[in-house]
Amino acid sequence: MNNRKIIAALFLLTSLQTLGQEQRQLNISELFNLVETGSSNLSVSRSGVTVAEQAAKTARSNRLPDINLSLSAAYNGNVLMTDRDFSNVHGISQPHFSNSFAVEAQQIVYSGGAINAGIHHADLQQRQAEVNVELTRSSERFTALGLYLELFKIDNGIKVYNSNISLTEKLIEDIRERQGEGMALKNDVTRYELQQETLRLGLRKLQDNRAVLNHKLCTLLGLGDINIMPDPAIINESTSETSEEDWQQKAAAMSPRLKISDLNIKSAEEQLALAKSELRPTLSVFAGNNFSGPFTYDLPPIDKNFNIWYVGIGLRYKLSSLFKSNKNVRRAKAAVIQSENEKIAAAESVNNSMKEAYTLYRQSFIDLRTRQKSMELAESNYRVINYRYKSQMVLVTDMVEASNLKLDAELQEVNARAGIIFAYYRMKFIAGEI
Repeated sequence: MNNRKIIAALFLLTSLQTLGQEQRQLNISELFNLVETGSSNLSVSRSGVTVAEQAAKTARSNRLPDINLSLSAAYNGNVLMTDRDFSNVHGISQPHFSNSFAVEAQQIVYSGGAINAGIHHADLQQRQAEVNVELTRSSERFTALGLYLELFKIDNGIKVYNSNISLTEKLIEDIRERQGEGMALKNDVTRYELQQETLRLGLRKLQDNRAVLNHKLCTLLGLGDINIMPDPAIINESTSETSEEDWQQKAAAMSPRLKISDLNIKSAEEQLALAKSELRPTLSVFAGNNFSGPFTYDLPPIDKNFNIWYVGIGLRYKLSSLFKSNKNVRRAKAAVIQSENEKIAAAESVNNSMKEAYTLYRQSFIDLRTRQKSMELAESNYRVINYRYKSQMVLVTDMVEASNLKLDAELQEVNARAGIIFAYYRMKFIAGEI
């Protein structure tokens, strides 16, 4: 009796907490929209795009000329002069105020392709960041959908448990009436009371599991402490009859994983171009102007301002690149080959994943038909056993077993319906369609 009071109190507490929670029913479309606005992982991926955009702008700025400007003023001390043996020391007075203003501009004309390769590489990194957003969005939506369907299963499981608890209570009342008439033993009542407590414990576990999953889903969606209610119409959502070949073609063309692999190959090729540019000279044009004074490179110093301007062409070549950069080129070529091999491995992985997903999708329909047939048989068996029990033709243990079979069959049928939806969206996830 004490145990029953404790369980009843727990149920009452859970009910009060649920009533105090705001409830919100969501369909799959609304679920995906909330992922778009509430997912923290998706926000991080979007931030990566912003960083990559700025990096691309920085790379393009390398095409602009370098301009240096300097301005200085100083106090000059007198000159101290000695012979080479440090004898004959005497000082020479010089102008104490000095000034300098200089401006110099340099424009790279040819860099061996380094600037263009750097820009292309930055653009590829930006595109990689954008594809990573697509992949993160797809992953977050699929994760949210998995939690959503688990809530759907649990909600239906709770309904089944409540229905069986009510049924068990009616059976206990019926057995007690029969006990009063001398047609049943007290042990029969006890067994069904144990069955009732087992059902209540199972219900409690489902409710606790639901609370955990609901919290995870709310966190992923960026929602507060609300009670998410899956749309019951989800099991009626239509699924396509697309062939496996079509799904494989979709995955090969749209999978974010394969898009990232393609971009990794292009990025490795740009790194190879950068490595080769180190073997080429750099050509630039420059111009400058220097206005300074006094002229201190003569004795006595000349207290005048001097203006000097110049223009020219510069050619720079790193001779050390002949025996250093060739190693970088070989490393970059190896990186290109590695990226191409990774693309092949990724394509095989996507192909295998789609094969498995499509097989499980087709299997889920067979599973549903099997579960529906099992539920029909379990309900029929329960009706027969219940009739025989009332006619005192079977024992109460047979009734307990029939009730358990019926409960399990009902739960499995609900799970099979949700399993079809999950298997369908798994294919869409692999193909990059969610």
